[in-house]
Amino acid sequence: MHRCDYHTHTPLCHHAEGEPEAFVQRALELGLCEYGIADHAPTPHYYDDWRMLREELPAYISWVERAKAAAAGSDLRIRVGLECDWLPGCESWIEELSGLYNWDYLIGSIHYISTDDSFDNPIYSQRASIGKNNAEDWHNYWQRAGDMVKSGLFDFYGHLDIIKIWGHYPEGDLMPYYAPVLDALQADDGAVELNVAGWLKPCAEQYPSEAFLAELLARKIPICVNSDAHAPEQVSRLWEDGIALLQRLNGNKPLLCSPMPTRNGSNIITFQGS
Repeated sequence: MHRCDYHTHTPLCHHAEGEPEAFVQRALELGLCEYGIADHAPTPHYYDDWRMLREELPAYISWVERAKAAAAGSDLRIRVGLECDWLPGCESWIEELSGLYNWDYLIGSIHYISTDDSFDNPIYSQRASIGKNNAEDWHNYWQRAGDMVKSGLFDFYGHLDIIKIWGHYPEGDLMPYYAPVLDALQADDGAVELNVAGWLKPCAEQYPSEAFLAELLARKIPICVNSDAHAPEQVSRLWEDGIALLQRLNGNKPLLCSPMPTRNGSNIITFQGS
């Protein structure tokens, strides 16, 4: 089975560590066929101190080139992208970012449901209450997620349902929150990542939930299994567990593995329900 990881970070985001050669070495040790680098993209205005600045993009490309040099002569393909925050009125900025380099893909992610501090940044402990008995937070998050998918600006979507990071959920059936986004994904031919990092967060559950993943499989919406690595030893962590979960949710039937075309004519490896 093709093992790939398309969501990894670099020290330029100010909360990751490791040299490109170490990330590549770990990818080689695990037998990855594709290692994707997608650090937190700059934003047009200052939002936080955990992403690169626009003037650091050349340093980011240099980091990527070092990774490609380290992988030269092997079967490992290096892919390069950005994890882009979906923020109010960001469309023109994402379009500008997309033209600054020949990216293999752009990930659409949500870390804010207001212009307040990011709700998943652990240094802001007051944000740990996000979503706690508060259906409004969930409504705002999923409405924003639907708008992000409908924009058509991204190749796949990162850690959908990260609003649950602190382990808080509204009462009742969550499918009414999910359904409009699932419909938008189906209409957009978009892909979603199974992000294993959630297993290591207070919610102790992968992103997105099993119910959401089951719907993705039933609708044959492509899924990639990513680590969200912030250090070399985290590359492709828990990948086997992610695949096993998808297989179980697919009724223990084989997953369909297929390349999904991305913006520059390359592909990423995705899995679909059978």
